[in-house]
Amino acid sequence: MNVYIIGAGVSGLIAAFELERSGNTPIILESSDRVGGRIATDLHEGFLLDRGFQVLLTAYPEARRYLDYDALNLKFFTPGARIIHPGNSYTISDPMRNPSQLISMILSKVGSLSDKLKIRKLNLELSRKSIDEIFESPSLTTLAYLKEYGFSSKIINNFFKPFFSGIFLENELNTSSRMFQFVFKMFGEGHAAVPEKGMGEIANYLKNKLTHTEIRLNTPVLSIEGPKITLQNGEIIEAEKIIVTCRPDLVIDQLKGEFKPSRSVYNLYFSLERSFMIQPLIALVPDEKFLINNLVFMTDVSKYYSSSGKALLSVSVTKPVKNEGSLVDLIKIELEALSGISAEFFKHIKTYKIKEALPQVDDMKANLPFTNSKLNDHVFLAGDYMLNGSINAAMTSGRKAAEAVILSAQNPF
Repeated sequence: MNVYIIGAGVSGLIAAFELERSGNTPIILESSDRVGGRIATDLHEGFLLDRGFQVLLTAYPEARRYLDYDALNLKFFTPGARIIHPGNSYTISDPMRNPSQLISMILSKVGSLSDKLKIRKLNLELSRKSIDEIFESPSLTTLAYLKEYGFSSKIINNFFKPFFSGIFLENELNTSSRMFQFVFKMFGEGHAAVPEKGMGEIANYLKNKLTHTEIRLNTPVLSIEGPKITLQNGEIIEAEKIIVTCRPDLVIDQLKGEFKPSRSVYNLYFSLERSFMIQPLIALVPDEKFLINNLVFMTDVSKYYSSSGKALLSVSVTKPVKNEGSLVDLIKIELEALSGISAEFFKHIKTYKIKEALPQVDDMKANLPFTNSKLNDHVFLAGDYMLNGSINAAMTSGRKAAEAVILSAQNPF
């Protein structure tokens, strides 16, 4: 069967893997010079820079299906987070995983004792719910869900808002409570981790699993019409089946205007002589006057992120930026206020403005019938925008699209 896959992101690589398993030899057309899509790691000035702060949640069912965690040499974050205010900081931790943190968690200023008991209660409730049950539950905004659950404004503003704003890439917690429950469950049942040599290793691992797939890099697609693929260089390709894993409105005229703009984020990297965090924790900045949403020393998680021995600091900004030209200087000033270390010691390495960081999905799902992947007899769709914005959803959609292609060839539906 003559199958072309548009896009070598996670969805495309998974689709190719499943097609290979069924005896096919797909061809991937990728517009850029690499595989991985939104997952990428650059080597720059002796540092490994992930394009946008990302983590792998080890409890993702699809990640467990397709990835070998030992082969990726995963390095783990300490469960919890550090809340940073100028001149003051405190930790929110999980005493069930680390009993030695029980007293400090009880005394933590992050919220009331009732809030902390509610976190434990929510963890237990979600551990008893399947992922399908979570995504079939009523959908509120995350903020409304947290308030309805009884959390105080203090813990919402100190922890939930900055933590989940960094995940959802929106600052009001308007994202569906389904997604909140799913992510909270994944954090509770596994760990946040990165491969020791950067998130791009996930894409490289998936690519290396392919043995009968041709990957054509630097091959942008102009349009798709029926079984015909037109490349930007004018080449026309006839395909029996096509799996589109990029945003389909970019290549299929009939879908133009059907998709909301993606969410964006700024990711800035700085080097410092040494970390001021001590342990591999995500630090949250709840003060709304600050641009910084979260920061983390990637070298606290994996020493391989730096070849010089210097610390590598990742800073994420989810708020609107009025003047990009002054962003680096503003962030340095904020880092000085938060750490007490003079701004001049933070050496700027690189800034990423990631416009297509996360899809906006209104009706979030955990799964979809393979028939939903089919656009017409020739074209099938995959991508996390079909379910929810996550690596897990990207893998699910790639698998489902491949299943739909295989079944359509055997028994047209």
